[in-house]
Amino acid sequence: MQADEPVRLVVVGVDGSPSSYAALRWAVRYADMVDGEVEAVHAWDTPSAVGWTGPAIDPEFDLEQARERFTEELNAVFPDGRPPRLRERLVEGDPSEALIRASERAELLVVGHRGRGGFARAMLGSVSQRCAQHAACPVVVVREGHRV
Repeated sequence: MQADEPVRLVVVGVDGSPSSYAALRWAVRYADMVDGEVEAVHAWDTPSAVGWTGPAIDPEFDLEQARERFTEELNAVFPDGRPPRLRERLVEGDPSEALIRASERAELLVVGHRGRGGFARAMLGSVSQRCAQHAACPVVVVREGHRV
């Protein structure tokens, strides 16, 4: 890659599921092939922030828990050390919204697929489905058990 070329950014959602681990490994391998960078995005939310009584838990505590969980997830995928061109991004809010926003600066968005049935998907929606429908770039959905 020449100095004046933009970095080829691959954004990947990481939520602790086996399919998100497979998606992260896939994204790193793809980025290596295209001389790009990977931005691993972990979205978190303060469940106590919802409700009419106000937060019962300190949001800073939730942030610290999310940060620790994200670190554990990345260590699980890369026990021998993280790839050099991997960036980490912790975002508060809805995972699909965070990934759709991140897709605006990406060449590719990679997400895992948990494999929910049709009825559950219709009732709940899924992050992978929303990203595939609304992302600003192509989306790759990696199924659990995908070997890279």
